[in-house]
Amino acid sequence: MTKRHEAKYKLDRRMGQNIWGRPKSPVNKREYGPGQHGQRRKSKLSDYGVQLKAKQKLRGYYGNISERQFRGIYDEAIRMKGDSGAHMIGLLERRLDALIFRAKFVPTVFAARQFINHGHIRVNGKRVNISSYRVKVGDVVEVKEKSRELPLVVEAVALAERDVPDYIDVDHSKLTAKMSRIPVLTDVPYAVQMEPHLVVEYYSR
Repeated sequence: MTKRHEAKYKLDRRMGQNIWGRPKSPVNKREYGPGQHGQRRKSKLSDYGVQLKAKQKLRGYYGNISERQFRGIYDEAIRMKGDSGAHMIGLLERRLDALIFRAKFVPTVFAARQFINHGHIRVNGKRVNISSYRVKVGDVVEVKEKSRELPLVVEAVALAERDVPDYIDVDHSKLTAKMSRIPVLTDVPYAVQMEPHLVVEYYSR
C-alpha cells in the first residue's frame, strides 16, 4: 500500500494550480506556494525544471503514487508502439483507484485508494483490495452491496463538480462501472493541462 506523504492541498499550492478542480482548494484564494518563502518571485524554470514539474503534477494527480510505481508505468509505456506519453495516460487511467474516482463512487483519488484497500470493491465478482490493480476493457467493477449506503459513496455520487467521462459506463443505481475503451489524453477530464510528453522527456534524459 502506497502511503500518502503529503497533504493534497499542499500539492495544489506547490504547483500553483487547482489540480483536481476542487472548490475548496486554497489555490482558489492564493496561488503562491506553501511556507514562509512561498510569495517570493519565482525564477524562470529550466527545461529540466519544467519536465520535473510536469512529472510531479501527473504523479500527484493519481494520489501521489510512489516514484517506483510511476517509473514502472513509464518503462512499460515506452515498450509499447506509438506515443509513449499517450500510453502512460492509458495505463494510469486503467488503475482501479483511478476508475473508482472517475466513476464518482468516491470524492477523491485518495479516498478511492483507501476504499479499495478496505475491501469495498469487487472486479468481475471477486474482491480486489489492490489500488494499482489494472482494469481491462469490459471488466465489471462494483461497490460491494454492504458498502453501497456508506455516506462517502452517497455523497460522491451526488457531487455536481465533475462528470463521468464517456469511456466509462456507469450505473449509479447498481454502483457498477465498466471501462468501454482505453482513453487518450484528450478524453481524460483533467482540471489542468497535463503534459505526459514532458514526463517522457524527463525520464529519457
